[in-house]
This record gives sequence, C-alpha cells and structure tokens, in this order.
Amino acid sequence: RCRARSGRARRGRPLRWWIAMSGRKWVVHVCGWTGCPWYQRAAKLAASLSLLYPSKYESELHETATRDEYRAELFSAYRARCPESEAAQSHTSSPFVYVGLEGETRFVGGCDAMVDWARGEVRPSGEARAEAGMRSDGFGKGDVAHEYDYDVVVIGGGSGGLACSKECARLGARVAVLDFVKPSPAGTTWGLGGTCVNVGCIPKKLMHTASIVGEAMAEDAAAFGWSQASRGAHDWSRMVGSVQDHVKSLNFKYRVALREAGITYLNKLGSFVDAHTLRVVDKRGEASSVTAARFVVAVGGRPTRLACEGAELAIDSDDLFSLAKPPGRTLCIGGGYVALECGGFLAGLGYETTCMIRSIALRGFDRECVDKIVAKMEQHGVTMQFGATPSKIEKVGEVLRVTDSTGAVREYDTVLVAVGRRADTAGLELANVPGALDSVNPQTGKFTCVDEQLPTAPHLYAIGDVIDGRPELTPVAIEAGLRLARRLYSDSAEPMDYENVPTTVFTPLEYGAIGLTEEAAADALGDDLEVYLSEFSPLEYALSETRADRGDAAFAKLLVDKSANGRVVGLHYLGPNAGEVTQGFAVAMRKGATYADFLSTVGIHPTVAEELTTLTVTKASGLSVQKGGC
Repeated sequence: RCRARSGRARRGRPLRWWIAMSGRKWVVHVCGWTGCPWYQRAAKLAASLSLLYPSKYESELHETATRDEYRAELFSAYRARCPESEAAQSHTSSPFVYVGLEGETRFVGGCDAMVDWARGEVRPSGEARAEAGMRSDGFGKGDVAHEYDYDVVVIGGGSGGLACSKECARLGARVAVLDFVKPSPAGTTWGLGGTCVNVGCIPKKLMHTASIVGEAMAEDAAAFGWSQASRGAHDWSRMVGSVQDHVKSLNFKYRVALREAGITYLNKLGSFVDAHTLRVVDKRGEASSVTAARFVVAVGGRPTRLACEGAELAIDSDDLFSLAKPPGRTLCIGGGYVALECGGFLAGLGYETTCMIRSIALRGFDRECVDKIVAKMEQHGVTMQFGATPSKIEKVGEVLRVTDSTGAVREYDTVLVAVGRRADTAGLELANVPGALDSVNPQTGKFTCVDEQLPTAPHLYAIGDVIDGRPELTPVAIEAGLRLARRLYSDSAEPMDYENVPTTVFTPLEYGAIGLTEEAAADALGDDLEVYLSEFSPLEYALSETRADRGDAAFAKLLVDKSANGRVVGLHYLGPNAGEVTQGFAVAMRKGATYADFLSTVGIHPTVAEELTTLTVTKASGLSVQKGGC
C-alpha cells in the first residue's frame, strides 16, 4: 500500500499541489520512538492537522518503545515506503515523516521539515481546488432517462437532507425523502427535521436562553431599575411545553415545504435490498420498495450509550428537551459541548448539577479559552468532576445511585449521558450495495467520502454527521447538501469547503471560535506566531454589583502568522452573544484577513465585537491584557 508510484507527471510538483488536486484525504505517517521529543512534537502536529483539516488529512503514528527498535524499523521498513526519495534512504534520525494515499507516497523529512511543511498548510497557497473531484456514477447531470422511481432518494430528513432534497427538486430532479425516527432507549420520538430542530441546537439554545433570562433577573435587573424583578421558581413544565410547541411548528413547516417543492415525503425506515432498491417500512410494519438512480445518506447520528451496569437508567440528549418532570439533581456525563451546554443551562435554571469528565473538557478547542469556560462553570454552580467515569448506576427508591471509577458513590435524580455520538448507519444494510462497506469506518459507522461521494459505490452520496472527519455542525450539513445538489443537477463543480468553519459553544460563558487553536498554531508556526489578547468587561455588565464582585469578563484572542503578511489564522471570543460576534468575522477569515485588516476596521461602539478590531497587547509582551474603560 505504501509503495511509491513512479511517473514523470508526479515529479517536480509541490506536495500541496498533489493534495489539492487529488481531492482526497492523505495520511500523514509519523514514525519514531516513544522517548524522542522530536517525534512527540511531530506526532502532535500531525494530530493537529487531522483535527483542523479533517477533509484533507488523517494522522497515523508508527511508534516503537526504544531508539534501537526504531532504527531497526527505519532500515528495514520505513525507508522502503519511499523508495524513490534519496533523502528518505539517507535519513537516520527520529522522526521519519511521509504522507501517502492509495499507493502514492512522498517523503517529508524529520521534525523541522514537518514543521516547515505544516506551516505551508495553514497559509494561503494560491492553489485552492476550484472543482470537486467526483467520479462518474453512471448518470449525467440532469439525467432522467432511467427505469427507477426517482432520480434521487435522500435518506434522512434532518437539516442537511432537507436542504439537499429541496435544491435537487428545484433543479428539476424527481426526489423522495425518507425520514423515520427510531425511539430512544427511553422511548422518546419526534417529528421531521432531524436532531438540530428536535433534540439539538434549537431546544438547546432556547433552554440556554431561559437560563440567561433567569440570571439577568437575579443579577442585573435591580441595577437597571427593575425593583419588582425577581428570579422566583422556574417552571420546567411550562418551559418544555413552550419549547416543544415551537419545535412542532417547525416540523409542520418542513412537511409543507416538501409538499410545495413537489418532493415525496415517506415517513418510513429504509434499508438497501440492492444497489438501487430500498425496502421501506412504515410505523405499522408494512413494507414496500422504492428505487432510485442515486441516494444521499443524511441519517446523522445518535448518542453513544454507556457500557456500565445500569446504563439503561440514564437518559441522553434525545430525551432531555421533552422531559416531563423537572430533572432535579442531575449528573451530566461527558466533556464535550453537549454535556457542558446542558450542564450549564440546568444549573442556570436552579438544578444542582455535576459534570463528570473522564479527562479534559472540550477536547480540540483552545485550552486557554476552555480553562476560562470551566472556571465559569464552577462559578455558575456546576460541580466539575474530572478523572472519573461511571462504573454502576442503580435505582434506589426514587433516586439514582452512581458509583464512579474512583469508588465514590453519589445520588442524583437524573443521569444524562453525553459521551459522544455514532453515525446511524448500521440499519441501512449497506452490504447489499456492492462496494459500499469498503467506504465505511467500522469503528464509527461513518463514510469515507471524496466530495460527499462514496468512491467505492459512486451512486451513493453522504452529507453531514455521517461523513468521517467532517465537522458535526448543522450549517455544514446544509451547505454540503446544497453544493452536492448543484453538482449533480446543474453545471456547478464547486466543492464543499470545510476549513475556517465558525462554531459556538453555548456554555454559561459563551465561546465562539474560527480557525486554529493557539496550541495548533504554535506547533505549526513556531516563532512566526503572534498572539493578541484582551480581557474586558462588557458594557452590559457595568451596572451589576454581583458581576463586578465576581469579576465577570469577556475575552478576545487573535492568532496571527507574522510571516504571511500578518494573516489571522485563529479567532477566539468568550462573552455575551458569541455566535453573533463570531459569525461575521468568519467571512473575513475565509477571505484571508490580516491583523492590519482587523485594526483598520472601524468598530461599532459600544459593542463587545469591536474589541476584536482594537487588539494591541501581545502575549509575548508580558503586559496586562485586562482593559478598563472604553
């Protein structure tokens, strides 16, 4: 697999050209021995690349325990993987780094060469891929001359699937959408619209807003002259009712939108019988079949269940937003954004809340920002329990008794599991589609795609959370679905761009981010990185004695590549309205905005967003980043 392919066409081209033009994911191989600091740095850098640019790279480590074992492997195996490279054949140190894809390999070098190469990857190259590298699936653009019921069947009625189906129909395709919600282990079901609308982004942000409203009444209202304002007791049932009414109104609008677009909506569960046929089963168990030339899989994911004794006693995010009774004392298990967001708003609503985290919180995000989020969570009243996992859950009367891996035993009224998600592809019977399983990651159930297409079953496409290495974000699925539809049924060849995707974590201290973390930027850029910081008090907090005594503050950070004309490679913001603040700056960063561009932009006063146009204090200067006044 790693043997290099000869040919003049390959020689003389820069590595970035091959990666950009291939449109496929390259594997960054880092070989070394455990105690070598240079190997550890290169390994960390490869992991950062795969995390930040999941559509381009994945990392694979080849680690030996000792230097002698490494040298033995170097001479007997590693060098042989890059036989055409003279530099590879003379390389003697640790690490040995090369990249590979389907028989193609290219030697990178040692640690310094790896750093230099990675720096190039986070800077604009002028060689952006203008067209998607899609394979022929046997049907031309707008091809309707076939024997099937539909031109395309979209499996999954979430945000991405609905966007893709409506765009395909707009461009003239005959389209059907399958959407069937399998009940959660606790028995919860919902309507058309997928995770985001029903059990994700929408109800989550509404409940987060409920927490913010309560906090404002308790801590801010009196200072602004509202003498009769008081927090009082929160009515969980009323909030859930209001949230669910809104969600159901969206379900209805989605059904109407499909009907108006001329799309067939099938509330049925589908599985493949052969390459072009689905067996579909309705809620009464009655089966029929549907055929199509193409299929788009947009089934999303479902929460990962616990493996411990008594796991069935816990609920997950599929259940929380329609929970009939108040959750009471709640244990949130997990360190990702779902666990921390839910734990944050539950504490804000007045419920005693603990977050149990196996290792670190918000893995993959900027650590300085995460530390501030964790500190705010604790200040917010959340008990943060690190270094523990549940080993047993048992019901004792009306409470749940949880024994964790440290031996501690505590009691809760509700246990919420948020330890990750798995692609909901297991029931699709992909074995009945020739080649499809070759594009499935058996560990995650996700597809390995090239421009949303399964390379081993080219009439199958996928969008959203079911694609391996892609951001699991609703707007990403929507945009990928729109672009895919246009490539299939119009003259567009525009690929999805998965880089510089903005995101926001709706914890009590909201967090917006675009681009690299400081850790990844430091690994990639070294001394060429400049970090600009500011910690400041939003004007909204100015009159609150409670916030002043507590030291509530917002935080802004820009990561700048000094050697690339000051290009901004990372933006991080903590504070009110993080999503609204971050969204606009994403446009600028996609266009290659520099630090000078930020500073020359006139801010809107008084806002928190304007702080990102006035950052002048660098981390390297050692000066205080705390700002007073305006």
